[in-house]
Amino acid sequence: MILRRTIPIWIATLGGFVMLISAFGKPIEGMGESFAEVFNVIAAIAFVLGAGSLLKANLTKISRRDAGWGFAIVTLSTFAVTLIAGIFKVGVNPSRDFPLATFSGKQTTPESPFGWLYEYAMVPLTSTMFALLAFYVASAAFRAFRAKNLEAGLLLGTAFIVLLGRTFAGVILTGWLPEWASGLRLENLSVYVMQVFNTAGNRAIIVGIALGVAATSLRILLGVDRSWMGTGGDR
Repeated sequence: MILRRTIPIWIATLGGFVMLISAFGKPIEGMGESFAEVFNVIAAIAFVLGAGSLLKANLTKISRRDAGWGFAIVTLSTFAVTLIAGIFKVGVNPSRDFPLATFSGKQTTPESPFGWLYEYAMVPLTSTMFALLAFYVASAAFRAFRAKNLEAGLLLGTAFIVLLGRTFAGVILTGWLPEWASGLRLENLSVYVMQVFNTAGNRAIIVGIALGVAATSLRILLGVDRSWMGTGGDR
C-alpha cells in the first residue's frame, strides 16, 4: 500500500513544489533543472511503454483476426522498419568532424533511410490526412450551420464572412464598394473578425485553460486528486 500510494504521492508533491518554487527562487533554480532532467528520463521510459502498448494492441488484433487486422500488420511493419533505421542509423555517413565515428552523421537528411521515410512517407501521409479532414469539416459545418436561433445565426454569418473573405469570390462580391466603405468589404471584414473577435475569444479560452490547469495542479500537489495513479488510486 505504501509503495503503490504514499510514495508516488510524496514524489509527485515534492517534485511539483520544487519545480514551482524554482521558477521564483534563484537559490533552488538548479534543483528545478535537476528535476527536469528526471522528467526527461521518465519521458524516455514512457516512449518504451508506448511502443510496448502499440505492439500488444496490434499483435492481439492480428492473433484474433479482428476487423482491420491487415492494417495492424502494416502498422507493425512500418514501425519496425522506422525503429531499426532510426536506432542503428542505417545508411548514415560519418560527419566531417568525426570521420572515424560510424554513427556521428545526421540521420534527418533525406539521403538517409530514416530521413527519407520522414520526408517522402510521413509528410505526404500527414498532408493527405489533413486534406481528407477538410472534407469532413465541410460536411460537419453544413450540418451544424443551421440558423435555428440567434447564436446559430451569428455563427453562420461569421463563418460566411471569414470563408468568403479568404476567397477571390468575396473580393468580387464587395469590390464595388467605394474607398470610404472599404472596411465593409469581405476581405477586410474577414481580417477584422480574425484579429479582433477571434483573438479575444482565444485569449478568453487560454485564460480559462490556465485557471483549470492551476486548479488541477494544486489538487494533484496537495494529494486531493489521485486519478493520475490509475485504478485504485483513490482508495
